[in-house]
Amino acid sequence: MQILTNQFQKELKEHGDFQFPLLISNEKLSKYDSNSFLWHWHPEIELTLVTQGQMIYEINNEEFHLCQGEALFGNARVLHTGRMYENMDCEYVSITFDPRLIYSYENSIIYLKYVSPFIQNLSLFSICFDLTKPWHKEIIKILNEIITIHQLQKDTYEIDVLIKLLEFWKVLYLNYDTTQTITSPERHNYERIRSILSFIEKNYSDKITLEEIADHIHICKGECCRIFKQYMKIPLFRFILEYRIEKSLKDLVTSNDTIGNIAAKAGFNDSNYYSHTFYKVKGCSPTEYRKKTLKHNK
Repeated sequence: MQILTNQFQKELKEHGDFQFPLLISNEKLSKYDSNSFLWHWHPEIELTLVTQGQMIYEINNEEFHLCQGEALFGNARVLHTGRMYENMDCEYVSITFDPRLIYSYENSIIYLKYVSPFIQNLSLFSICFDLTKPWHKEIIKILNEIITIHQLQKDTYEIDVLIKLLEFWKVLYLNYDTTQTITSPERHNYERIRSILSFIEKNYSDKITLEEIADHIHICKGECCRIFKQYMKIPLFRFILEYRIEKSLKDLVTSNDTIGNIAAKAGFNDSNYYSHTFYKVKGCSPTEYRKKTLKHNK
């Protein structure tokens, strides 16, 4: 088997659903073709805890040698892959979740003060909990508690997991310095990326042109595309399409609105093109996604 991705290496597997976007899974490298999982990315944060053996884990341009009892924080939208160390198998638990579980809604004080400094830090790809610092042990303890909660599946499962995720984030916030030294050109480009993302967030429901985005950050169209792909690891307009798809999910599962109206609200002029794009991003049609999510939550 192998991780299923689209042509831009975005993983197609759902990590939970809109109402509780979290997935905890037991993994083993030997179950993948070539004893490794391919490069891929997803919009969620991923926490990886090695439970047996060792593995080589790569995130963007960083490489980690993870041993049993160690863990790794992979930020949202980072490319990552994993393989065996010296042909030895490795078992690990993956905890993948949408950061909105932590902050509830954008521009809340929780988002602005505690979450944004991590997920909006374009130079922060990963954090390795290799037990070299005392607080790493507390992180590992919390991850093991989340795994136990998942195994027990009590009636208060979602609340119990959320409490532990908040504990995890508190420890992270109190101990990890998100201010990293970067060069002036890099800092300028990061600001450009943030400005592009802000522009997309405000205008995704309307028609967006490359000229508008380039003018917004005062550079030429070619440089705009180059910088965005360099730092976000995805072409600019592919990102906009996937952002629109993500924004449409709430209406799909919380309203009885037609697919055509939902598509229009998300910035698609053609409902057929919306459905075509939705399938490429999510691996199913909007209607199938709606039925599957509603059935799961009954």
